[in-house]
Parts: sequence; structure tokens; C-alpha cells
Amino acid sequence: MRLYIKGMEAISIQDPLTDEGIWNPKRYAAVHLRCVEPVFSNFLSPIASRRMSPIVKRAIVTSKMCLAQAKMEMPEAIITGTGFGCVEDTEKFLDTMVRKGEHFLQPTYFIQSTHNTISSQIALQLKCHGFNNTHVHRGISFESALHEAWILFQLGQINTALVAGNDELTPVFFKLLGRLGGWRKQLTDSLSVVQNPDKGTFAGEGSATFVISNQQSGSDNIAIEGVEILFDSVDITKDITSFLQRTGVPFSEVDVVITGRNGDAENDALYEKVVSSLGLKEAFYKNLCGEYFTAPAYGMYVASKCLYRKSIPSHLTMDKKELNNVKRILLFHHWQKKNYSFILLTVCGD
Repeated sequence: MRLYIKGMEAISIQDPLTDEGIWNPKRYAAVHLRCVEPVFSNFLSPIASRRMSPIVKRAIVTSKMCLAQAKMEMPEAIITGTGFGCVEDTEKFLDTMVRKGEHFLQPTYFIQSTHNTISSQIALQLKCHGFNNTHVHRGISFESALHEAWILFQLGQINTALVAGNDELTPVFFKLLGRLGGWRKQLTDSLSVVQNPDKGTFAGEGSATFVISNQQSGSDNIAIEGVEILFDSVDITKDITSFLQRTGVPFSEVDVVITGRNGDAENDALYEKVVSSLGLKEAFYKNLCGEYFTAPAYGMYVASKCLYRKSIPSHLTMDKKELNNVKRILLFHHWQKKNYSFILLTVCGD
């Protein structure tokens, strides 16, 4: 089965609602970066927007933009992935509870703090009463959402779906995660972080949304040929080979593997080993968005946009050479060397 991407949109640390950041990215010299926000008043009413946290606004805006691109009013399913959901509202609720001694609490913060708030708010905005689900699986949350959509399509239960990955990283949450040693102490250039591996990486956040269908139209030229998730693999190279065999795609027809390299030497060692054994050309994307739980959603956005142009810019490759005539991309991501995901994308038609 092939699924077709009808629309895609993203908000990240690059310019929002445009793919210009892939080709002419912003450079940063900070280890914690927040999203560059669009003008939300262009998409949401002030009354509705006032009660929404930034992550919810991003999810709704990217969803509306995707549906407009797909010329679709209503998806049959809304499936999202998030690592920790609405962190900002959770912090506000807990802070108010502590400061006011559990008295005079504001229910809005509690309601908006749950992980499934994002997909629920999208459905409320669209007035969508179809299938609605949220996957919360840390570093493979987006892939889990995409995989469920893939299964529902295969079972014939849906024909269209809105699939998204959304995460935010507040200053407080950034400090808490920093205790695990995942962030660098300083950074001089975010764009070259992958080519200069060290201990830790830089943090980002973002929302990436896709409208997917099992029906191809003349304007659809990016297809999803396969999605797979694994846990605790014994031989990841063999698993990738088996995955490609099940999709019916030989190694010779995979032009590039886009990995989740982020500049952290320990994280990237596995990618180095696997890509070398596969003998494939490699590219990456996290120097454009930073590290966060659903960064692979932005990775799929970057891969799809590169397939549109059949080209990958030089700042996304290890040897800093542009890759051309790219027609098929394998996305390979791991989370703490325990969870693995593969997504195969291809150009269909001219």
C-alpha cells in the first residue's frame, strides 16, 4: 500500500509556514530555542486564541493550512503524537496549585494540561467527530501516530487522516531535562552542530502536520511506502534490510537515508555504524530544528520538501555536498538506542 501526502505544514525555529528555512536556514548561537511564531490572529479569533497555549495554536494553524493545501474540509481521523503535551499549561496549573495552597485554582489550566488536549482542540476547531487519538511515547510519539494511521488505512477503516507531531520546551522543562546531560553548555553555530559532534546537542520545539490519503490525485507526488517501529533491536542493519524487502524496494533504489543525527557523539555513533554498513548516502535535519521528542515529524517534513525538489542542500550532508536527483528517501531514527523507526518516502509521477 502507498499513502499520499496531500498537504504538509510546520512551525519550528525556522521561519513559520514556509519551507524557506530548509534552503536558507537561520543560524543560532544558543542551546535552547523557541519557535518562531506566525501571526496567530490571521488564523484564529482573539477570543479563541486567548485561552490557547502556543503549542495548541501551532497545531491548529498547521492543521488548517494542511487541509487548505489538500482542498479538504474534514479528515476522517486526527492522530497526533507528543512527548509531553502541553507543558506550559501543566506548569501554570502546578504553580498556581502550590502558590495558592490548592485554593482558587483555574480549571482552564488543568483542562489544557492533558496530553490529548492538542488533538481534541484540533477536532473542536474543525468540528470533526471522527477517530481521534494521541500517542505519548517520548521519542517515537510521532512515528507511533503515523504507524497507527498506516494500520487504519490498511484495514480500510479510513481514507484520509490528519497526522501531526507537536512539542514545546519551556525554560523550566529545559532545565529539568538538562539534568540528564542531554544539552550542550554552549553552542556557536546551530547549523554546523552535526558536523562537529560533542557531548550533548541543542534543544528546539515545533509542530509538523500532514494530511494523508490512500487516493492519489494528479497533484500528489510524495508517497509513503512503508512505516515501521521496533523496540530493542538486536541487529538494526538486518532489520532495515527486512523492512525494505517487505516494501518491495531494493537498496539500489534508496537514494539517501536521512538520520536523526543531532551532534551528540553518543547518539550519532549508532547512525555512523548503521549507515556505513548499509553503504548509503546520508543526510540529516536536526541542525534545522533542534532536538525534541517529535522532531522526526519535522524530519519527514524536510524529507518530503527535498523530494519535491529532488535535491538535498549541502548544509544537511556530512561532506557538505548537495545531493541531486533524489527520488526515494529512507528516514531512520532511534530514541536512546531502544526505540527505532523507519519511514520510506518516494516521488511518484513527474
